[in-house]
Amino acid sequence: MAVGTAGVSTLGVKFGWGIGSGTTKPTTFTWLERCNTIGGISLETEQIDASALEDEISKYIAGRQDTGGTFPVTFNLSTEVITQLEAMITAYNGLDAGQKLWTEVWSPFLTDGFFAIVQAPKHIPQPDMGQNELMTVELSFILEDYKGMSAGVEPTN
Repeated sequence: MAVGTAGVSTLGVKFGWGIGSGTTKPTTFTWLERCNTIGGISLETEQIDASALEDEISKYIAGRQDTGGTFPVTFNLSTEVITQLEAMITAYNGLDAGQKLWTEVWSPFLTDGFFAIVQAPKHIPQPDMGQNELMTVELSFILEDYKGMSAGVEPTN
């Protein structure tokens, strides 16, 4: 079977958040607008040394996959964006027992979205600033559990 599409664009990608449980993803996601970049989540397989005393050459088996523990998301800063980010942080700080903060990276060109359970930052950090530049702010999310791809849910406001 030949691939019919050369690839997909990042145009129209949305970053969203929702409240779910540790096992059930939310049915709706809130769009965080003016997202500039979304860091990737790599899955590096750790190696476990399976060598024995008689082995002259080390032997390894695959271990768990490591996400690195965090991923950054950068937003174009404005008063409206600050309000949206603060609403997400407030919702995260008000979670009830058993509730989790989920994120989704949604693309109009893919059927599935990318999902993760995260811990939100406690505050909006101060951005780097230079002359004649766009003011952006980078939030670093702690990855509790990378859920991977499943049926996409377009984030809305």
